Amino acid sequence: MSGTPTKSKTNTKTKHAPKDSDQIEFQDNAIAQVLYGPQAENLTRLSERTGVQVSSRGLVVMLAGDPAKVAQAKKVLAQLYARLRDKEIDHIDVETVEGAVRLSEPDDTDPWSGQTKDMFGGSRLTIQTKKRRISPRSKRQKDYVEAILDNELIFGIGPAGTGKTYLAVAMAVQAFILGQVDRIILSRPAVEAGERLGFLPGDLKDKVDPYLRPLYDALHDTLPGDVVIKRMESGEIEVAPLAFMRGRTLSHAFVILDEAQNTTPMQMKMFLTRLGEGSRMVVTGDMTQIDLPDGTKSGLRDALETIGDVKGVATIKFDQRDVVRHHLVTKIVQAYDAADALRDRLKKGYRGDKDGAVKDAGDDGTA
Repeated sequence: MSGTPTKSKTNTKTKHAPKDSDQIEFQDNAIAQVLYGPQAENLTRLSERTGVQVSSRGLVVMLAGDPAKVAQAKKVLAQLYARLRDKEIDHIDVETVEGAVRLSEPDDTDPWSGQTKDMFGGSRLTIQTKKRRISPRSKRQKDYVEAILDNELIFGIGPAGTGKTYLAVAMAVQAFILGQVDRIILSRPAVEAGERLGFLPGDLKDKVDPYLRPLYDALHDTLPGDVVIKRMESGEIEVAPLAFMRGRTLSHAFVILDEAQNTTPMQMKMFLTRLGEGSRMVVTGDMTQIDLPDGTKSGLRDALETIGDVKGVATIKFDQRDVVRHHLVTKIVQAYDAADALRDRLKKGYRGDKDGAVKDAGDDGTA
């Protein structure tokens, strides 16, 4: 039959990505079980994050998949096991695995070399507090902790969930425990989101405490509650709004200013000039969350432009890749970033169309 077209069958071979298999054997069963997690949930998360098939039999973990990803997963397991063995950490959960995978991934600024270096930064970057050991969970968190160790003034800039405030408080607690500073001072602007303290109920403490709650939360996560209360009563730990810093010299203290994007240039200058002998300052903020009145320049932006290149000042910029809260937070941040970018493009396009229409009207002589 000549009128009916027929499909000719061609022998096409589907190209599959190359696969590799490997395994890693551990020595201590108790440590291995902590590494695997309840119902092997840590191995499951490792498989989900790397795309590698991960299975265990006793002390042996088998890996199969893309050769580069197999090597990455093996390194993650080896280094997490070593940290447990060396007592740098005492437990591992799925968030720890997430951080380890994130640290082992290459990026444009610090390509993962695949060498045997400690991707966690070793004991120097392990923060020891009264309640827990804390380690960086992304490359920029590593840079941040190193910057705090090596500089007197540090700016941590980035979205919520990147650990910039939490790590700063943990570093402050460690410095206090080690006797490197005599006091911890935590502060943030007390006026945010258009609310004025005078219209809020209660005395001054009642008015400002809700604004300072994130700092209290970080403190209580690193120190026992009774210790926090005792040290606050003695004045060794102070949590106060930014206005309380005026006229003081903060010597031998670890000072943190949170939500610094909501300071004015004058407030920021006032705060930065409080730095005294033997002190360290960490300033954190998110430039996408400025709540200042329209037309008011952010003190954080002004400070970065003015003193960002001064020796002894370090700036670490985080992005959505560094979000270490619940994995859904990363997706939420990415979605909002994409929506903001789309709105900006649409706004620019509308302005362009409007300008073009006005121009066309003028050319027709009808304007």
